[in-house]
Amino acid sequence: SRFETCWPALMKDSHGVIIIFNPELPSHLKEIEMWYSCFVQQQPLLDSQCLLVAHHKPGSAGDTENLSLAYPLNKLKLIHSNLEEDPEDVRMEFIKYFRSIITIINESREKEEMSIIS
Repeated sequence: SRFETCWPALMKDSHGVIIIFNPELPSHLKEIEMWYSCFVQQQPLLDSQCLLVAHHKPGSAGDTENLSLAYPLNKLKLIHSNLEEDPEDVRMEFIKYFRSIITIINESREKEEMSIIS
């Protein structure tokens, strides 16, 4: 893609990656493997620092709720967003995700401080 030259700048010091995709597009299912590889595995970030969001457009088939992703994507937290039906669920999932990222940041900061002290 034409933005690949910007990726290192985007990735620098990032603590989390949210990948939003349309589960009805087979091309998206291939692309999220590439995004995961570039933005999570190569950084490297923990899988818990990555959130997948399958976004369902209004009036879409909706049969993709039981979406089964192949390894390694199937290890990631996957949420379905359908803002017509349950925006509150999506909001709660985002809050949980951000809390987990903050916990990871705090733990790594404490480890760094301890290593400086010792």
